[in-house]
Amino acid sequence: MSKKCILILLDGLGDRSYEELMHQTPLQAAQTPVLDKLAAMGASGLYHAAGMGQALTSENAHFNMFGYDSASFPGRGALEALGAGIDIDLNDVAVLAHFASVREQDGYLVLEKSKPEASDNEAEALIREAGEYNKDGVSIRFTQTRGLSGIITLYGNVAPFVTDTDPMMEGRPLAEIRPWECHSREAAVRNTSKALKGYLIRTYDRLKTHPVNLYRKKQGLPLLNALVTQRAGQLKEITPFSEKYGLSGLSIASGIVYWGICAYIGLDSKKVIDTGKPGRDMAERLSIARDSLGTYDFIHVHTKTPDEAAHRKNPLAKKAVIESLDKGIGEVIGPLMNNPDVFIIVTADHSTPSSGPLIHSGEPVPLTFYGRGVRRDNVHRFDEISAASGALGCVRGRELMYLILNHLDRSKLYGTMNSPVDQPFWPGHYEPFKVEN
Repeated sequence: MSKKCILILLDGLGDRSYEELMHQTPLQAAQTPVLDKLAAMGASGLYHAAGMGQALTSENAHFNMFGYDSASFPGRGALEALGAGIDIDLNDVAVLAHFASVREQDGYLVLEKSKPEASDNEAEALIREAGEYNKDGVSIRFTQTRGLSGIITLYGNVAPFVTDTDPMMEGRPLAEIRPWECHSREAAVRNTSKALKGYLIRTYDRLKTHPVNLYRKKQGLPLLNALVTQRAGQLKEITPFSEKYGLSGLSIASGIVYWGICAYIGLDSKKVIDTGKPGRDMAERLSIARDSLGTYDFIHVHTKTPDEAAHRKNPLAKKAVIESLDKGIGEVIGPLMNNPDVFIIVTADHSTPSSGPLIHSGEPVPLTFYGRGVRRDNVHRFDEISAASGALGCVRGRELMYLILNHLDRSKLYGTMNSPVDQPFWPGHYEPFKVEN
């Protein structure tokens, strides 16, 4: 068997220090003997999927980690549409949307509650009321993905370069929909901006007097009277992962955005669910990875649970999740560590602070390599501070994919060309030499 890579991705693992943890991060404070063993027997460093200090979304970070340029990024709306199985093509625009509670104030809409709870019947009635919409040759429809969240898809002469309406902070007014300054003269962008605003205003006018909201008002419940939007996107033509890096790839993850990324770049996807037991889920995913090594060269094993714990703004809860994941990894990792053809990476996509107003933050995350031939440094703990002194230094963006190719013994000698396209992998896809002209 040729060398294979398993990338264990602990989403949102990085954090800040907290007094209740003796000025340590949740990862530093956690008991992680398995991850520490990997660090002690390998090489460590820090990783940032873009530039230091930049707070990245998971989808942007993953896109860079998988070795793609940000210019090819299609936007989260398009990725979630793909992941949800919504039929879109290169000409359509997809926008993330969810129902929210707003109030009118001085002619503006102010966000009161971002995601109120609602019954399935309430959600169904409101989605039906939102319906479809047509304006100046642009057609719009809302498709539910989960609960009160979904995708607004626009068809016609449209483009994704419009601003979000979601202020992402309760008590603040919704943002106006405007074309991006650099695209403000494009007719398709103006069409999108005008049609989307028309749809959101019409939906608000319908929902504020809807029987569901009249009932909720009597019960003292937050109204579900508006749709808020963000992260418009549009698909692009890109080089599939197997052609770009010469590796057959699989992703094992829950969440439609990761399924969408896989569909977009051409990774196979094993769709799993979260059971509320992070360690057990991780053990099952690593078992799937182990059983898939005969088919795939690169396997992405993902968990969202550290990120979700941090979003609850509870450092102790995040510490507990990390400890659960360490135990789950320990149940399966032994045979993988003993396999000389398996190269193991443990890292995260971004940092998620367990306190304060930020959704994600811009600190780098720990990175550990383990496998045959990996340089062994003096790091014996897997955490943000210990990793900083490791042999890998600070790895950024697409450098991770080059390092993966290197440790799989597939890195092409720079400057050599055996195909018209400059492929980073060896021996590469090339045309055999013919004796006859």
